[in-house]
Amino acid sequence: MHFSCSSASEDLGCRRGDFSRKHYGSVELLISSDADGAIQRAGRFRVENGSSDETSVYTPGTWRRTDVHLENPEYHTRWFFKYFLGKVHQNYVGTDAEKNPFFLSVVLSDQNNQRVPQYRAILWRKTGTLKISLPYSPTKTLSVKSILSAMNMDRFEKGPREILNPDIQKDLLVLEEQEEIGSVNFKFGVLFAKDGQLTDDEMFSNEKGSESFDKFLTLMGDTVTLQGWAGYRGGLDTKNDTTGIKSIYTVYQGHELMFHVSTLLPYSKENKQQVERKRHIGNDIVTIVFQEGDEASSTFKPSMIRSHFTHIFALVRYNSQNDSYRLKIFSEESVPLFGPPLPSPPVFTDHQEFRDFLLVKLINGEKATLETPTFAQKRQRTLDMLIRSLYQDLMPDLHKNMLNRRSFSDVLPESPKSARKKEEARQAEFVRIGQALKLKTIVRGDAPTSLVTTGICRKEPWESQPFCSTFPYEIVCADSWGQSLLAATDTAGVMLLDDTSALPPVQVFDKTVVVKQMHVLEPQDLLIMRADKGKDARIYVFRLSVLKRGLEAKQLIRSKCDCRENKLEKTKGCHLYSINTHHGTELRIVTAIRNKLLLITRKQPRFECLNTAAPGADTPVEEFQYIREICLCDPPAVMALVDGPTGENDNMICVAYKHQFDLINESTGDAYRLHHVEASRVNFVAAIDVYEDGEAGLLLCYNYICYYKKVCPFNGSTPMIHSNTSDFHFSWNQMPNAIVCAFPYILAFTTDSIEIRLVVNGNLVYTAVVPGLELAASRFCTLFFYVTSRVCISQ
Repeated sequence: MHFSCSSASEDLGCRRGDFSRKHYGSVELLISSDADGAIQRAGRFRVENGSSDETSVYTPGTWRRTDVHLENPEYHTRWFFKYFLGKVHQNYVGTDAEKNPFFLSVVLSDQNNQRVPQYRAILWRKTGTLKISLPYSPTKTLSVKSILSAMNMDRFEKGPREILNPDIQKDLLVLEEQEEIGSVNFKFGVLFAKDGQLTDDEMFSNEKGSESFDKFLTLMGDTVTLQGWAGYRGGLDTKNDTTGIKSIYTVYQGHELMFHVSTLLPYSKENKQQVERKRHIGNDIVTIVFQEGDEASSTFKPSMIRSHFTHIFALVRYNSQNDSYRLKIFSEESVPLFGPPLPSPPVFTDHQEFRDFLLVKLINGEKATLETPTFAQKRQRTLDMLIRSLYQDLMPDLHKNMLNRRSFSDVLPESPKSARKKEEARQAEFVRIGQALKLKTIVRGDAPTSLVTTGICRKEPWESQPFCSTFPYEIVCADSWGQSLLAATDTAGVMLLDDTSALPPVQVFDKTVVVKQMHVLEPQDLLIMRADKGKDARIYVFRLSVLKRGLEAKQLIRSKCDCRENKLEKTKGCHLYSINTHHGTELRIVTAIRNKLLLITRKQPRFECLNTAAPGADTPVEEFQYIREICLCDPPAVMALVDGPTGENDNMICVAYKHQFDLINESTGDAYRLHHVEASRVNFVAAIDVYEDGEAGLLLCYNYICYYKKVCPFNGSTPMIHSNTSDFHFSWNQMPNAIVCAFPYILAFTTDSIEIRLVVNGNLVYTAVVPGLELAASRFCTLFFYVTSRVCISQ
């Protein structure tokens, strides 16, 4: 099936304001003072306390247990270990146009054992790794050159050559472990603070904890004896008891966690600074501070702790009166946003729920910290050094046929008959060495795993259910209408599907009405459609109430001839349209006719009474007025309307064409460059308007890339387009066909999967494998998708 991406889910703005970084706290300057009031230390931290400032109108969203996810889970990110190691695959080496060496690994495998063959490719470069999946076709061979082109690499200083030596697997595993460092096992500090303690010397000098602290430690994990401990030790001594006799350890969703507990680390009466304790906890990226006392007592501040390494503090308080835990998170301002956002209020009466939330927050926080400039630059320098060193080691073999001549041959080609036995022997040795490396990594405890040994069993928000199990047509586009789905097909016209009835789908328009885009706007009693193609294409508008009366009266199915009074005449030849979908008083439609934009409005209250239409006014065509035409340099492939904060001369249109995204001022027609695409081939997918704290932003989606660009505040009629600290971008693992926002998630629909990420930072949380997948429609947090003659719904 093929459909225009703009026909699916433009309802994002209907939840204007839901996308707010206030869910993740605000940056504050926190100052620590001594007993005399003199400033000792100060630092800027993002403070999350699950509530907003009293003067703010902002209200945090309702926390749901289903929103607690590990971000960028290592079982989804450690591709080389999971999909390549111990399996037949190919590895290549080359240098790019800037003479920087790179490595490429390619494997043909099933998509998570779903019998969906696909290519997976990893590009190893000094700037990091890029992972993509490409569809497999038995009739179309895939070349290394085409894979690199999909990764935006078209120019080389030296073309890639295949590496036949099976020992390359060990080196590439080292590269992945370096790139994904800190993603498997974690060590967290736990600092016990008595009521009234204001300095780290006081906190680190507590010899023992309290009954509530011991209860908290029991909740976090098991007490283990360090001497002879064979699991992950987190830097603790497991031979001579120099770092204490016992510690707290647990396994959470396949991750080994070791806690550096202040009261379990060695204590020295002579050393007031407790250097041995600070040596471990002060070098942890994340530290839990368990503070006794109620909320009225002295409040902890990160500036009380002298550490240049700790970036995140989790302040935990226990309330014995209602047996609950309160949580507060401090993150150094350079740490990217990470979830889950704290509930409001941040109080947990269910202890297992609190443990689940806290551990996920800590793991996500440490991963986010590794993306700060300090850690990222260090990791990039190490990765660059490893890649260059490996390339230099291979240089002597360049002229010894270690790298064979099929550099741009088909991936995983059939060997000539004369060399088949030799190739089979080489592949067997290749697999044997890879499997041995895999086993060694597992025994060492550094292997990614999907085993969920602890945590709460909860229903995920993306679980689907059948909506219509016997729909024999391919869906071109669709939209929800009440509890039903209005679906357009190429062969059977437009059908109304209802899962609450055992009746077959009802035909609304016959096959002479070939619909390519549609929007059902129930509050406005409107159905908008783009039908036909080429010069015959038109925009049609219908009253839903009139269509509904016709269905109830079982009148004749509408044909193209019956729709003459419903077409907007000036839209002849349109190939694309977009609407604004925010809670405003004016509906706006922009229609693209080749390189001309036609702006149309309908000035009418959004929540009008559905029965106020004048007698005989069965068509709403007369309610629409043509505002202006805007000429572009090229026909747009993607469009999105962006509402300005005032609605007076500051509404914008985002258009994508050639190699760029532009913003067009609706009033003046002036164009502003928003984003230039640095790629030889561009497949525009979507431009999705999002609103962060009332200010406009855009998700620009093309190829494998998704950029978030903020375009407000406006300066008169000119948008302020410049780099913003909130801007970010990420890469999908597969090429999306359609992208949908359903807060707090952004979902990419590919040919056989739904890739689910967080809107706030683009981090991956889940990949659902669904062979033969097509998105049909979305509305609010309900998605309809089509899977081999079945329509499913996900909420």
